[in-house]
Amino acid sequence: MAFDLTGMMGKVKELQDKMQQAQQEIQHITATGEAGGGLVRATANGHRKILKLEIDETLLTPQDRDMLADLVVAAVNKALDEAAEQARQELQRKTSGLMPNVPGLDLSGFGV
Repeated sequence: MAFDLTGMMGKVKELQDKMQQAQQEIQHITATGEAGGGLVRATANGHRKILKLEIDETLLTPQDRDMLADLVVAAVNKALDEAAEQARQELQRKTSGLMPNVPGLDLSGFGV
């Protein structure tokens, strides 16, 4: 069986196009993480950037400062984890069938 370089290059170009399209769509993904029973909410996008932080007014007292910091960290981490997972799924959907299933293949360089 002969090696089809032209066909392979076509697949690479198609994969590049799909990856670029997925990267553009990932920016529209949003995920919200909550902590403290919803007292702190953080919203992130698919590029792992925090878009919004909401803090319930009841936490804005001096004695709650340490707890507030802990809740913000927890909410932000949950939002970032969820946004990363949604971005990974979107990238997987866009490239389905174009990439070989290679165990250990790291796609983190593509934003996921």
